[in-house]
Amino acid sequence: MSTTPVIGVLAVQGDVVEHVRALDAVGASPRTVRRPSELEGLDGLVIPGGESTVMDKLVRAFDLRTPLRAAIRDGLPVYGTCAGMIMLADRILDGAAGQQTLGGIDITVRRNAFGRQIDSFETDLVLDVLGPEPLRAVFIRAPWVEESGPGVSVLASVVREGREHPVVVRQGNLLATSFHPEVTGDRRVHAHFVRDIVGGSR
Repeated sequence: MSTTPVIGVLAVQGDVVEHVRALDAVGASPRTVRRPSELEGLDGLVIPGGESTVMDKLVRAFDLRTPLRAAIRDGLPVYGTCAGMIMLADRILDGAAGQQTLGGIDITVRRNAFGRQIDSFETDLVLDVLGPEPLRAVFIRAPWVEESGPGVSVLASVVREGREHPVVVRQGNLLATSFHPEVTGDRRVHAHFVRDIVGGSR
């Protein structure tokens, strides 16, 4: 493997450029991924936010579904944001008819759980893995985790109507956030993924 980790960004739809910039800023070598051959040689992968139903259809159209599922099963570190969290979930609620996920994290996610675009919001979260300084989290038509299995670590939650809803989870080499750290300029989540998850698996 190279000294500089090569991190793919699934580039079929969504916030691709923003993740490329964030990965570059934390010292990784980003590579956009649109075809199966571009998965070769990756040290990690980011699945960006976007529209999960469109992303699912395009992943299948580009013949990426099977190799992505195989890469996840074989232990490739993957970080999913918003729609990426949905793609990494084993189960989905309120999905479109026929919508599929890649799976890998033993969670049930609820699509658009926080509401429509007009209901987008920001809040501060404290993640122990990032240190004591709060992280500004931007939620845009975001999912939340409805249920999680025993192998899933919940790293942060948001309270809605008196109930805690997990919004940051990790299982093994897979990390998912229901918000968009790539849009704020705070690179700590990307740095954590590259340094601790990708770096820890090399």
